[in-house]
Amino acid sequence: MITLLGWLFSALLVLIVLPVAVLFVQVLLACLPVRSQPSARGPRPRVAVLVPAHNESSGIVATINSVRLQLQEGDRVLVVADNCSDDTAEQARMAGAEVVERSNDQQRGKGYALDFGARHLASDAPDVMIIIDADCELGEGTIERLALCCVESGRPAQALDLMRAPAGAGLKVRLAEFAWCVKNQVRPRGWTRLGLPCPLMGTGMAFLWRDLALIELASGHIVEDLKMGLDFCRSGKPPVFCPDALVTSYFPRSEEGLISQRTRWEHGHLGVILGEVPKLLVESVSRRNWSLLAMTLDLLVPPLALLTLVLVAAFVLSWLFFLLGASGAPALIASAGVAMLGMAILLAWSRFGRGIISFSTLLYAPFYALKKIPLYIGFVLKRQVEWVRSKRDDN
Repeated sequence: MITLLGWLFSALLVLIVLPVAVLFVQVLLACLPVRSQPSARGPRPRVAVLVPAHNESSGIVATINSVRLQLQEGDRVLVVADNCSDDTAEQARMAGAEVVERSNDQQRGKGYALDFGARHLASDAPDVMIIIDADCELGEGTIERLALCCVESGRPAQALDLMRAPAGAGLKVRLAEFAWCVKNQVRPRGWTRLGLPCPLMGTGMAFLWRDLALIELASGHIVEDLKMGLDFCRSGKPPVFCPDALVTSYFPRSEEGLISQRTRWEHGHLGVILGEVPKLLVESVSRRNWSLLAMTLDLLVPPLALLTLVLVAAFVLSWLFFLLGASGAPALIASAGVAMLGMAILLAWSRFGRGIISFSTLLYAPFYALKKIPLYIGFVLKRQVEWVRSKRDDN
């Protein structure tokens, strides 16, 4: 019986260490010297930029201005004012955008807004549709680089999507900025070196118009971007990473906004891991869809804070059992996982994170992870399953 329990514990630890191994490989590949890539060439396709907005009057003008600076003749920028109770629509019109208003209390969520906007664009369809969130600003040349990348690859293109800590932000927000960098810059860069797809990130996403027929946009899914990326993989159109195109936004300043944002992202991600990953693994292997398998393995990596908590707990338990006379195999597996996780975080910080946080701030990360335990308990006791807009600093 003891031997059987030891084998079962070892098997569980292998499952825990698997996402750590994926993370380690991604970070290691991302830290290798950059290979020069030929610049995208050819005529710039006609673009429509779709901006879904729910009560975003305070920031929508800056976003539209950022987009309009990069538009050419024949391009469009369309704002979907979705279930708004403020003057988002009026502000967007004054800034020079096309605006359509949607009101539907039964179908709430970003996916429904995207579908509504795409239907409006269909009467004068563009070559490429680009989705930009209403709180984002674009780096120079982002629209052109995304559009050309999408056309030349024949696949959805994902820009580098970074979130910044506001000036004067505390340790927690700066650590969150580093974690976001690892998730949205380091890991996709590593997978790209192997020619593997990257997940869609919700903003800075470009699609060939004809490919939109392959997926169902209308959805109230809490993480509609993950769902879209998986659906494109199933259809033979795995998304490609375009790191030269940059989209940035800021974390909310208010604690309420931060909690709301983290809860939606992390509960949504964990829900997909538990509900979809086993089926996705079977589907990708049975259909020999290696792009879907790669995206599933990437999806298997949970938020860094949760990964750290689970791994440290497994490490402590395995060594405790070993000291009580159990097999040493679980302790060795857990130790290997801790070593890989530590090396991955240090490598990512050394190569990409020095400008975001200091080494002393990085050492605070375990305490930051402990403070997120209530969020993960909330996932077990009262999981968020519906899309809820994160509260901004001024509304």
